Amino acid sequence: MPVKLEDRPIEQVREEAVDKLIVNYSHAVISAEAFERRLDEAMASNSHQQLVALVSDLPMAADHRYDASKERSFSPKYAASDNTDDDKIVSILGNSTREGEWLVPKRIKVIDVLGSSKLDFTDAIFQHQHIEIEISNVLGSIDIYVPESVNVTVKMFNIIGSSENSAPSMAGRQAPHITISGFSVLGSLDVQVKRTMKEKFMAFANNLREALGMEQKS
Repeated sequence: MPVKLEDRPIEQVREEAVDKLIVNYSHAVISAEAFERRLDEAMASNSHQQLVALVSDLPMAADHRYDASKERSFSPKYAASDNTDDDKIVSILGNSTREGEWLVPKRIKVIDVLGSSKLDFTDAIFQHQHIEIEISNVLGSIDIYVPESVNVTVKMFNIIGSSENSAPSMAGRQAPHITISGFSVLGSLDVQVKRTMKEKFMAFANNLREALGMEQKS
């Protein structure tokens, strides 16, 4: 006997509703406007019945191909490696950036003096589950961007400085975990998600729609 709808975890019901919205939008069953409107409702709703009703008129459901595409798009990128080299980022009256599909080492040391540094983990390739970032920041500005599938812990000592961590850190236990420690003197550290889940869902759905359109033309 199936579990009663109201007894199921609400996030599981929401995920199924979002999956169905993406599948039907990617196959041009619903318009872009309807997709975005219903996606907003699905992400805001905490009602099991409302979530099910929101997609009850949509004929297509997620399949194995969709699940595989979703796994590739939303899971952190891992690469097996024996590389144990640390990375050092130094910004003295200058700028330093790590972004794109870069290999993340186990330890990163950031030294910023009157400069700006950016670490963008959105599309990074992780080689280790636990990553340590050691920060020495004097009158500098450090921005760290992470996907929602990564957990972040900040342990900073601030002297007339600021450290803000707005990343949700609600990923699973097997997700990468970034620990940030060090000090900031008259400087700033900002940790945030570069793209919200809605933005990621929208981008994923549009990519699927474009890929299906190209398949139909070929």
